[in-house]
Amino acid sequence: MDRLKDKVALITGAGTGVGRACMEIFAKEGAKVVGVSRTQGNLDEALKAVTDAGGEGAVVAADLATPEGAQKAVDGALAAFGRIDVLVNSAGVGYSFQDANPGTMEDTVNTTPDAWHKVLAINLDSGFYMCRLVIPLMQKQGGGSIVNVTSISGYQGLPGAHTYTAAKGGMINLTRSLCVAYAKDGIRANAIAPGFIATRMVESFLPLFEDEAVAESITPMRRPGTPEEMAYGCLYLASDEAGYCNGTILTIDGGTTARQ
Repeated sequence: MDRLKDKVALITGAGTGVGRACMEIFAKEGAKVVGVSRTQGNLDEALKAVTDAGGEGAVVAADLATPEGAQKAVDGALAAFGRIDVLVNSAGVGYSFQDANPGTMEDTVNTTPDAWHKVLAINLDSGFYMCRLVIPLMQKQGGGSIVNVTSISGYQGLPGAHTYTAAKGGMINLTRSLCVAYAKDGIRANAIAPGFIATRMVESFLPLFEDEAVAESITPMRRPGTPEEMAYGCLYLASDEAGYCNGTILTIDGGTTARQ
């Protein structure tokens, strides 16, 4: 408990999945949390879970695929709590995004330029927009912690979802570059690289784990990870316990990449 006591954490993608789990767990660890996503209803549910558990928080509905949305998020956090000590970039889309946006999770030949830019804007540009606004604040404060949520798909080749893998790979190397550039300012930049996680993003694939042979082929642990397991990885990297972690990409995949 209290691993983030007296810190303010701005968490994107906080309406569902890993971002929401971060919001709830960080609040239990003493942080004042500001959750950001596009959907107000999801944010309201996340904030209620925080406050019902005795935590303190605020929410901002914003489209982080735009610079204006990122500015709205940062302004909202500062208005609520006056500073930002931790930034978690968890906003993103995956396979479920293709249901309403055909062609966004395809191979290169079958991906249109519009689909490419749409996924990059949400999965990579949003992190850039947030970092460029938050880092100067952290510099003035004397430090801070950035945690980016990437994916093992950022360093694996896949037959499809080429925009997704490119965005996640970009976020991994952006994380490393942030480390190199801003360590002198007391700012740590790290990332988690989840494997197959049970979230809405991959809901249609979850039945695969009902077949034991298929499940074993996906990961040695034969089950998907949980958003909470990912959030605890983010918590560690965000906290002072990880004070010498900088530029770290923490793989949390149940052993999937251990076979490679």
